[in-house]
Amino acid sequence: MAAHLQKFSKATLVLGFAGRARNFGKKMPPNRKIFLCIGRAACFLALSGLSAQTPPEVSKAEVKEAPAQDPLNRLSPQSSAIAFLETCRSGNFERAARYLNLDRLPRDQRLNDGPRLAQQLGRLLDRDAEFDVAALSKDPRGDLSDGLPEDRERIESWDLNGKKLEIQLERRTRRAGLAVWTFSSDSVELIPQLVQITSDSTIERYIPTSLVAWNVAGTPVWRWIALVLLVVVVVAVSRKLAHLAISLLRPLVGTLGRKIERARLDALASPIQLLLAGIFLRAGVEWVNPPALLRLNLARSCTLLLVCGAAWLLAKMVDVIVGHIRLKLESRHNTFSRSAMPLVSRVVKITIVVFAATAVMASWGYNTNTILTGVGIGGVAIALAAQKTIENLFGGVAVVSDRPVTVGDFCKFGERVGTVEDIGLRSTRVRTLDRTLVSIPNGEFSSMVLENFSRRDKVWFHPTFNLRRDTEPGQVRRILESIRHILTENPKVEVGVMPVRFVGAGSYSLDIEVFAYIRTTDYDEYLQFQQDLLLRIMDAISAAGTALAIPTQASIAYEVSNHREQDRTSYLEGAHNVS
Repeated sequence: MAAHLQKFSKATLVLGFAGRARNFGKKMPPNRKIFLCIGRAACFLALSGLSAQTPPEVSKAEVKEAPAQDPLNRLSPQSSAIAFLETCRSGNFERAARYLNLDRLPRDQRLNDGPRLAQQLGRLLDRDAEFDVAALSKDPRGDLSDGLPEDRERIESWDLNGKKLEIQLERRTRRAGLAVWTFSSDSVELIPQLVQITSDSTIERYIPTSLVAWNVAGTPVWRWIALVLLVVVVVAVSRKLAHLAISLLRPLVGTLGRKIERARLDALASPIQLLLAGIFLRAGVEWVNPPALLRLNLARSCTLLLVCGAAWLLAKMVDVIVGHIRLKLESRHNTFSRSAMPLVSRVVKITIVVFAATAVMASWGYNTNTILTGVGIGGVAIALAAQKTIENLFGGVAVVSDRPVTVGDFCKFGERVGTVEDIGLRSTRVRTLDRTLVSIPNGEFSSMVLENFSRRDKVWFHPTFNLRRDTEPGQVRRILESIRHILTENPKVEVGVMPVRFVGAGSYSLDIEVFAYIRTTDYDEYLQFQQDLLLRIMDAISAAGTALAIPTQASIAYEVSNHREQDRTSYLEGAHNVS
């Protein structure tokens, strides 16, 4: 019955909203009116269904309970330890005591001794430099390969007179069937003893008491000061060592390849400095020994610096190696080195970045297998959404591998001409004769009809000379012989059986065609040879006593007879007098 009333109230709400919408229904677009009518009809059907049928009752066995969640986040050894340390850091030791198994304490002592023991355990773990929260298992079942029972997890151990004392977590099942990890009861009994055998840092004995007692964010002030000084010293030392490493590396690289640019080698200094800074900071954090949570965050930051420094160094080394290979290939495979090597460099750098990001996430405790699986599943959707991007990527690979054009080639693409300046992962950039830069997507560029002028082994010399119509046959024969002699005597000109021929009479000229090749791939050199040949051929035409034809047009003017003009004049005068 309650379910019926709930459905009835929801339907009444919808009907009331529909009634309010009736007043401004005239202002609604037609499609909204249609949806409003459909909604009203659905409400009436729902109301009629209340009295027509009764929903079957759902048995309790069929109801699936949502998985229970622990409000204290004690589901795994790592989450329980981190939550305990965060609670201690906030100063809420009554809540922190709930992470301890106090069953062995009398009930009247649990309320007083529980917060005190939690506070002592928090300080104990914070002062232990060997305690690493990130090393704890994130699996709710714990680490099954540590040699302990399945319901036990080792946190830290100490040696006392040859006796090993351990702090352990144990998995307990609550009344609701929820398994949680708490500090075991036998470990709780060891807390007072461990506090006695572990003393404060030796550095604190020589530091003013105010700096030791004054805490900021749960950490003594002297440790914050030590961390700031550590960062300053590490930055200075790593910079000096990086420049020293470059100065020692330069003679070694000079023996391997003298053509490596000095600027490219000097560019390695910054990534080396970042890498050394990560190493020194990691060692310095162990010496300063901050609290466990701060130590965890600092360790992750140092890992980030190390991975970023290593990735940056590898990327710069790729630039150095690719530049060195490109210089070696310039003499033999110039076009390949200028086109393929930049693309290879970019692909390798992208691979380095992907692996670096994966390494950082793995070191921070993220499940990279799950991330990679999600990327694989989402790859299909990404591929569908980025079809053009993938098409351009493969188009760039096709242009580089097939090499219809390379960087530096002068080519014709579509209706435009220009010089290829760069073949990237997405687009190809061409510098036109107007000095504008045209970017063409690789997918479109690879499917174009490309005419590569730079790949010519020789240049076609094919002019046509239009002689005047009054040129006599004997003059034409002398001109043909002179042009043949001019072409054959030049070693740079390649001629066939008939390099020059009389092809016919045009509308205003006699046409002579030249068909030959200039043996050069340099277009500027071809222009010079073409100019010389054209001038010599013009001299031969003049020596034959004729000249090149000029297109002419004939104009015909008609004169009106005098008597018609007089008749027209008298007619106009008579019309004027009448008016």
